[in-house]
Amino acid sequence: MLLQISPSLRHVTLLPGKGLREFIKVRIASRRLSYRILFYLLLFFTFLLRFVFVLTAVDGIDGENKCSTIGCLGIKLRPKILGRKLESTVPEEIYGILDQPIGKDELERRSDIPQTLEEFMTEMKKGGYDARTFAIKLREMVTFMEQRTRMAKIQEYLYRHVASSSIPKQLHCLDLRLANEHTNNAEARLQLPSAELVPALVDNSYFHYVLASDNVLAASVVAKSLVHNSLQPERVVLHIITDRKTYYPMQAWFSLHTLSPAIIEVKALHHFDWFTKRKVPVLEAMEKDQNVRSRFRGGSSAIVANTIEKPKFIAAKLQALSPKYNSVMNHIRIHLPEMFPSLDKVVFLDDDIVVQTDLSPLWDIDMNGKVNGAVETCTGQDKFVMSKRLNNYLNFSHPLISKKFDPNECAWAYGMNIFDLEAWRKTNISYTYHYWVEQNTKSDLSLWQLGTLPPGLIAFHGNVHTIDPFWHMMGLGYQENTSFDDAKNAGVVHFNGRAKPWLDIAFRQLRPLWTKYVDFSDNFIKGCHIRRS
Repeated sequence: MLLQISPSLRHVTLLPGKGLREFIKVRIASRRLSYRILFYLLLFFTFLLRFVFVLTAVDGIDGENKCSTIGCLGIKLRPKILGRKLESTVPEEIYGILDQPIGKDELERRSDIPQTLEEFMTEMKKGGYDARTFAIKLREMVTFMEQRTRMAKIQEYLYRHVASSSIPKQLHCLDLRLANEHTNNAEARLQLPSAELVPALVDNSYFHYVLASDNVLAASVVAKSLVHNSLQPERVVLHIITDRKTYYPMQAWFSLHTLSPAIIEVKALHHFDWFTKRKVPVLEAMEKDQNVRSRFRGGSSAIVANTIEKPKFIAAKLQALSPKYNSVMNHIRIHLPEMFPSLDKVVFLDDDIVVQTDLSPLWDIDMNGKVNGAVETCTGQDKFVMSKRLNNYLNFSHPLISKKFDPNECAWAYGMNIFDLEAWRKTNISYTYHYWVEQNTKSDLSLWQLGTLPPGLIAFHGNVHTIDPFWHMMGLGYQENTSFDDAKNAGVVHFNGRAKPWLDIAFRQLRPLWTKYVDFSDNFIKGCHIRRS
């Protein structure tokens, strides 16, 4: 559009467009006409023409017959323009089509669905489709991609479940070689500890640590990292508890790989009198839980076949099938006061942690009469790991849970805990733990689905003393984005999650924190092909 005004302001020429030969010429008869009014009129006509062209474009998108700019001008200026709805109906039509459900079998064996956004845009440009066809094609492509993504995600969770639940052949090899060494080599059958050091096992002037594990390699890393970072290793007593099948390999390893001057005790559960002479509630609960879990879940194949639930819920159900959640090694910590009746305080360590500093200051922490010293998991820079509250572990839709607990209350973590056994013996924590495990079994696992932390959160409720997060950094087994520098500067790092550092699915950038304490030149390690990466 071109606007020309003569210097004398007596002529005004308006050219509407390049292809329009006609023009409008206005002769000003008298200067008495207000120039300001004339100027406003010209502005009005200018915006009017632009408005008409915009309406023309909108009608083209809405699917009306194509028309030239001049042809559409008449349509826009007809009398019904005053009652015309100015908003386009395109969004409403698209939303309506996108909201329509697609049957799960509707897209099967379809070869005309675009596989990528680039293919979709190419098809749209070639076809000249209207808004309705555009929405239908978009819905089909997005739904198809969602189905493929969901299937791939579920397959990933299934493979991770299999990888994390299976025993790597290298670890199985290590157990067999050590068991054979225990049989053939007297030095692999040494009493641990030696007779002259036995009194230290009940001496409260020592720093007592407890480790429950059936994994020899993992236990060796915990023990080595603990002793090597201790400023007073001669005062360190590590009580290793294992099961019957792992006892001989575990004893052989620590007989042949001494950590002097620290004192190492290796003991199997069947060596504890209280464990063999009477009923143990946790074992009864575990047996019932296993029966309910196998019936309730239907196995991994049934879980993966579910086409309705979201992948994250399927992942949680697969995780519930993990053997570790029904392992006595995972439940045994609730019996610490009975297992160590002469000790006043212990630090309990999981076998997937690495100690990176001296832990003796933990004995100087005033627990204020509390039983469990633990790191809270609801505050911290890592919002993915440090955002756990009770509602992340307990089912608050169940009245037994909702009546007794606050869903927004901060949770805490197992892995590195200070237990005041003297204070513990004055409570009913162990009874409470067994009671709630039994209630969960009776309710078909409707109070919580997996792990020993949920009943622990209930049993220790009101008896937890919060300690500094420096002492326990979590998430290295499921948070791939964990900063290596942050982990390196933590007192204890915890590889909780599926990606254990001894598995092939471990996060490679974090694994060196663990492999640092593995001697890959050791004959047993080399003989079983256990490698750094």
